[in-house]
Amino acid sequence: MSAGAFAASMDPTIRGVLTRHLKFGVGELDELERGAIVKHSIDTTAPGEIAVAGGVRVNVSKDRFLARLRDIVRFKQGDDIVQIGRFSNPPALGDLAPLTVDSSDFDPRDCRVGDCGVRLPADAIRRAAQELDVNAPDLQQRASAWFKQILLDNVTAYVSGRGARMAQYDDGSAPPIRPLDEFAAMMKNTPAIAALVPGLAEHLREFPHRPVSGAEDFLYWSKEKFGMAPFITVTHVTIVCASPRTCVATTKDVYSSRYLDASLALTIATDAGSQNAIYLVYANRSRANALKGLFSGMRRAIAERRARGGLEASLKTLKERLEKG
Repeated sequence: MSAGAFAASMDPTIRGVLTRHLKFGVGELDELERGAIVKHSIDTTAPGEIAVAGGVRVNVSKDRFLARLRDIVRFKQGDDIVQIGRFSNPPALGDLAPLTVDSSDFDPRDCRVGDCGVRLPADAIRRAAQELDVNAPDLQQRASAWFKQILLDNVTAYVSGRGARMAQYDDGSAPPIRPLDEFAAMMKNTPAIAALVPGLAEHLREFPHRPVSGAEDFLYWSKEKFGMAPFITVTHVTIVCASPRTCVATTKDVYSSRYLDASLALTIATDAGSQNAIYLVYANRSRANALKGLFSGMRRAIAERRARGGLEASLKTLKERLEKG
């Protein structure tokens, strides 16, 4: 199909977002229509930030894709997912019951302000020293329960808009990581969200105080394999249909026990000239303190290459799973 024919099969607004903001070339759009998986890096301006985008044509309806996405536990299944669960509304401590927190996830004997194996604010680290007896025979059981409560408190503060969220990690990074500031800065570098759904950028920045019409929100937790040790995350998913032909989903990092300073992903599911076929486009922008400083250029290049490879593998797996049902 020529680029002109491809344009006729896609909402012009979506095509504009893909070319202007997500940097898809005409050749990539042609490949996308032919069923190939396309992927590329997106330029970034901030230290420690990487961004990638890609897409694939999938022979399913938008409704089928969204139904699978809502079933996040099955949707995210994979070799790297150790455990996963969806938070209820409102979040409850029982939602975290399946999560195992062992000494590789949180060890109070290895946690002090400025030197902690897990990302926590200074006040929480001091509380751990006061509330957890490191000589107790059941230390790990107590530490697991303590960490889950801290995680729940953070999630509850996030979804209610009240109370104190974790605004700074004092585990040892210099300067300390401020995830809320990192996310706000990343949002400025992601104009595609505002271009797709007016008000969605504000909804994500100021959640829950700036609701956007038609948006569906939920949170889930996961424990995933990565690097030397697994990490525990909380992620906020927002689904909103921008038009009868196009639905958008965003995923926003609410907490990460390691590695990620902030992360924001955008998924576009738009009709591909048929009710039973969609173009599925995914873009991710993330920041990591480990990608800053000495040799940062080399580390970023390696991370970007791995991110592109991982994106291609994920899109291939997702296409196969969706089409097989």
